[in-house]
Amino acid sequence: MKIFTNVLVFLAVALIIFNITLLDFSQPFQGDSMVATIGIGAAFCAVLILVIFRMSKKIEEKMNDNR
Repeated sequence: MKIFTNVLVFLAVALIIFNITLLDFSQPFQGDSMVATIGIGAAFCAVLILVIFRMSKKIEEKMNDNR
């Protein structure tokens, strides 16, 4: 499970980097830059969700070890 989440985090970070290259910093909310901005936000949310998932799995493992 850890390898799977690591791969997904890597892909999300790669999407963030790719979308940053598409941004037009002079007009970030116009045309293709808006799509890139939304993509950056979505990929960032995916990273946060995966980190929360990984932390919950670690907590679950610790709780199962204490039983």
